[in-house]
Amino acid sequence: MNLKENAYSLAFLPVQLLMWLYSAITFVPWYILTNTQQNLALAKRVKAKSTTGNAEGPYRSVDHFHSLATMDFPGKDTLDKLFEHAVQRFGETDCLGTREMLSKENETQPSGKVFKKLILGQYNWLSYQDVDIAVSQFARGLVALGQQPKNTIAIFCETRAEWMITAQACFKHNFPLVTFYATLGEDAIAYGLNESGVTHLITSVELLETKLKSVLPEIRNLKHIIFVDTMSLNKAGYPDGLQLHSMHSVQELGAKPENMGVEIQRPEPSDLAVIMYTSGSTGRPKGVMIIHSNLIAGMTGQCERIPGLGPKDTYIGYLPLAHVLEMTAEISCLTYGCRIGYSSPQTLSDQSTKIKKGSKGDCSILRPTLMAAVPEIMDRIYKNVMSKVQEMGYLQKTLFKLAYNYKLEQIKKGYDAPLCNVLLFKKVRALLGGNVRMMLCGGAPLSTATHRFMNICFCCPLGQGYGLTETCGAGSITAVADRTTGRVGAPLICCEIKLRGLGRGGLHQTRQAPPPEGEILIGGPNVTMGYYRSKGSKNEDFFTDEAGQRWFCTGDVGEFHPDGCLQIVDRKKDLVKLQAGEYVSLGKVESALKNCTLIDNICAYANSDQNYVISFVVANQKKLTTLANQKGIDGTWEEICNNPIMEKEVLKEITEVAKSIKLQRFEIPIKVRLSPEAWTPETGLVTDAFKLKRKELKNHYLHDIERMYGAK
Repeated sequence: MNLKENAYSLAFLPVQLLMWLYSAITFVPWYILTNTQQNLALAKRVKAKSTTGNAEGPYRSVDHFHSLATMDFPGKDTLDKLFEHAVQRFGETDCLGTREMLSKENETQPSGKVFKKLILGQYNWLSYQDVDIAVSQFARGLVALGQQPKNTIAIFCETRAEWMITAQACFKHNFPLVTFYATLGEDAIAYGLNESGVTHLITSVELLETKLKSVLPEIRNLKHIIFVDTMSLNKAGYPDGLQLHSMHSVQELGAKPENMGVEIQRPEPSDLAVIMYTSGSTGRPKGVMIIHSNLIAGMTGQCERIPGLGPKDTYIGYLPLAHVLEMTAEISCLTYGCRIGYSSPQTLSDQSTKIKKGSKGDCSILRPTLMAAVPEIMDRIYKNVMSKVQEMGYLQKTLFKLAYNYKLEQIKKGYDAPLCNVLLFKKVRALLGGNVRMMLCGGAPLSTATHRFMNICFCCPLGQGYGLTETCGAGSITAVADRTTGRVGAPLICCEIKLRGLGRGGLHQTRQAPPPEGEILIGGPNVTMGYYRSKGSKNEDFFTDEAGQRWFCTGDVGEFHPDGCLQIVDRKKDLVKLQAGEYVSLGKVESALKNCTLIDNICAYANSDQNYVISFVVANQKKLTTLANQKGIDGTWEEICNNPIMEKEVLKEITEVAKSIKLQRFEIPIKVRLSPEAWTPETGLVTDAFKLKRKELKNHYLHDIERMYGAK
């Protein structure tokens, strides 16, 4: 440490003393006013118990131990009734909001690439009554175009207000809604549309022109396409007999006097509400059949873990609505009178890729109180902020670290650091609008480092959830008072969870007296009806027990802690047994190594006939380029990634991080391939929820696998 740094260290002694003095003076009133004692008791209490007394379960929440919850509002047993109830309660209040588009500009980058930048205005809002009118008109317009109750209708569209209006129209008139991710490839879309046999499709002009147009001749039953945009569409080049309509024109059709009296055939709880096509991480997408009572039970369980949900809340919708996490989150928000402002990953913050420099991102304008995210997005936020911290001067950096570590210790004890929140973390919190009171994370494991960062810098609890499309996204969510990491909480009040033994000894050979573990099975009214038009092996993961309860076998491996909270240990399909007999959990390795500063994304890979793990890495371009310059390596980004010296440097950091978090020797990748291209849903290498598509990644890097394993 040089003289300057010694001087700074001495200068910080009064700061440390001041923080200690502040804690001593304010602790007692803060402790009393914030119900800390009650929160600590809630954190430490047993949250779920086994109904049989066996360690394997089934486990149920102690808050609904003797029966499973099926609905929040008595008599509101279908989705249309829920929305109707919300309209009656919250009529004139804001419901769905969309930002006004002011202008678009092309911005040329130093590399010569041209990026489209947006300048956006304020949010324009539809009230609950406005949305109800739009829903009714659109539904009657669809009937006028020949759509029949209990006949499927598809939506292939980005997340936006029109998506939710379409969904509510379908729920109201008993049209089972078939959903597809906006990033699915042409072949997958054609397959799903043909399998579901839809005659009507709702989409956007962009998706229609870029993805659908080329495969329309292959789609057998399609008669009507409704595009949600207000822009005009050139109808030349589309198949004969296929009718194209704007959403506005269909609403006008539904508003005509002759269509106002259309009889509504309301759904029953057992009627099909949604056929949700998965993102296809394990191959061809499958349509999960979800009935009304499934969704209502699942949302009942989820909402119980979000205290104070109501009209004062603003939710920001930007994840794919074709994902069960986002769809159930938004329907739940509408049920409780929240307002939903729409966004996208490209416009979320002031620094987002489509926001013109100097303009405001969606979070800055909307200032949401609630938001959901997948770990990939949270990891990006964490790395971006910490990268900026590293660029600070010594004084600022030291002050930030001092506050960060101080608050970390407070959080671990179940306390907080209000002074740090106001003085030091206010700017970081402003990245998401400065008003977020709770975040929900799901879709994949979240690293401890990222979890703690979100707690500290965004000054709010982070609920880590676990669920699948097949269980309506419901399984478990950590309680607000729970300050632990690495766990996914106790079972929700709508379901129970048990473990099915695997008998695969060896994975925990280093543990002392490991708790019982096994494949996670979720049972309850939220478990869906299986896969659409699939028989035999495809539905073997669903079963009904002797009591008539549905169960789903998740394929994930978990263990229960003494307080009834679940921890995901492994993924059955991610487990590889190496040549020497050790089991490696690829997902565990990836989650641990995402904390490397040089890494944006990583896929671990292992062959059972080999004795070591290898990896494919999407490197952080800014960090790796800086390192390359320090090593005297010049060239394009692709040349830097292909340089053996840079591979060794990344591998060196991987090894250091792996050892620091105590990965086993056999779990640490010993070879790496740097990818010059990012893995996005558009590349087909990850899903819309940014889950790795292992089969596609293996095929993509096949030559590199042979090279790293020294194939002859």
